Amino acid sequence: MKDVKCECGHVNPHGTVLCEACGKILDEQETNKQLLDMRYEGSARRSQTYNKTMIDKVWNFFSSVKVGVWLIVITLIASIIGTILPQKMYIDLPPEVYYEQEYGTFGKLYYQLGFDNLYGSWWYLLLIALIGVSLVICSLDRVIPLYKALKAQRVTRHEGFLKRQRVFGVTQNAEKKDLAILKQHLVQKHYHVREENGNLLAEKGRFSRWGPYVNHVGLIIVLFGGMLRFVPGMYVNENLWIREGETALVPETGEQFYLHNNQFILQHYDKNKNKKFEKALAKAGNVVKNYQSNVVLYKRIGEKIPGEKPKLEKVKEYKVRVNHPLTFEGYSVYQSSFRSEMNAMRFALTNKKTNQSYGELTINLRDPKEKYDLGNGYSVKILNYFPDFEFGKDGEPTTKSRVPNNPAFVFRMYSPEKPKGETSFVAIRQTIEPFGNNTYKMAFRGIETKNVSGFIVRKDSSLWLVILGGILFMIGVVQGAYWNHRRIWVQNKNGEIWIAAHTNKNWYGLKRELEKVLEETNINMPEDQLQREETDKEGV
Repeated sequence: MKDVKCECGHVNPHGTVLCEACGKILDEQETNKQLLDMRYEGSARRSQTYNKTMIDKVWNFFSSVKVGVWLIVITLIASIIGTILPQKMYIDLPPEVYYEQEYGTFGKLYYQLGFDNLYGSWWYLLLIALIGVSLVICSLDRVIPLYKALKAQRVTRHEGFLKRQRVFGVTQNAEKKDLAILKQHLVQKHYHVREENGNLLAEKGRFSRWGPYVNHVGLIIVLFGGMLRFVPGMYVNENLWIREGETALVPETGEQFYLHNNQFILQHYDKNKNKKFEKALAKAGNVVKNYQSNVVLYKRIGEKIPGEKPKLEKVKEYKVRVNHPLTFEGYSVYQSSFRSEMNAMRFALTNKKTNQSYGELTINLRDPKEKYDLGNGYSVKILNYFPDFEFGKDGEPTTKSRVPNNPAFVFRMYSPEKPKGETSFVAIRQTIEPFGNNTYKMAFRGIETKNVSGFIVRKDSSLWLVILGGILFMIGVVQGAYWNHRRIWVQNKNGEIWIAAHTNKNWYGLKRELEKVLEETNINMPEDQLQREETDKEGV
């Protein structure tokens, strides 16, 4: 496709509607219009010019504003779906168990469709990437030809260009001093005035035309920052549960940092010490005053050796409270929740008839022994252990998770009278004997609990990029909303003064400014041709 050379000598890209230099109409369809379409200065946009190769078709597809809007709408709908049920990162149970157990058939379908990890799914990331591609192509398709057209514009413009501006007027018998006064007024109004052969081009506020594209740049940076969160190490948002007295590896730290939980503290408001709120506290019951975990942060020393405990160096002690996180090397550890978890269960080997006890045993629910010797020929062996007991669909005992929420045991009890042993199935506060009548039983004696602190470990290395994008977006909003690109052409045509004006918005303000500029001159106020056209239609 060949470029188009105008009679003024300027060479325009193929598809240009108005000459970039003089404004002459190059497209015959525009000659039938009373007013020119000045959105992109009549410049040639790639999407409206080329449509042959596959690259052209892809470019044209993504350059459409409708496509961009639909991509945003689809992404918003998907984001809404992701908020209906909790994402899998916020649940403790395996997702295949949790969703069906808590929400039934809908939860199972929700999980099977992959909505449990929606914001990390490949297709959601693809939608975000497509929005970014659409923004880039839409911007380049418009801003480059617009910039070239504004840069190439000349002071002297074609007669057809001036006549087809919305604001246009002709004054006869104007004097040279009128032009001098007009130029002086334009400069006072902060216009940049260029002069050529007695003709004037006054322009100001061109930078406002770039506002929408600064918006796009800001949005692209925000989207890029959001996608960086899925790069390993750039964004961390992990749950961490640590029991009192235990040490755990801080996730996503490259196995460098460990956290030891000394103590969890739960404090309530004392209504006796808060006389002012005594009635409110009495009505509300126990109101939590403070969630706090006293922790110690450790850092690993030397290389990690498989099979050996890491050597740890104390970094600092800290009291983690709500909204007062422990921070180190870009990481923040927040106090998010707590729970009281069963730590041990006590049983007694008892004669069913006489209730005589032959010894007690304490089972660590996290690390139970295989066999417990009670002395005098009595012992107990654990055949099977179900930390979170339930009966499966086939009626067999099973466990929902490894967390001891509802422990159950299958014991083998040995005694001098029963050297081969007896089998007993025991859960909390109940003994189930599907194996026949036994002489002995495992009598439940009590539970020992331990507090478990719930933390959220966070790190966001992409936050600064998202903030930068947000700042650029707001700059673009202000840039495009509070300034106007205004141009005034003044040309001397055979003793007549032709005035044409254009703005990208706020025509009322432009006309008011023209009135001020033309004061103290004999030049007539140009007419708003769009209003005249509407008046003529109403008259007909």
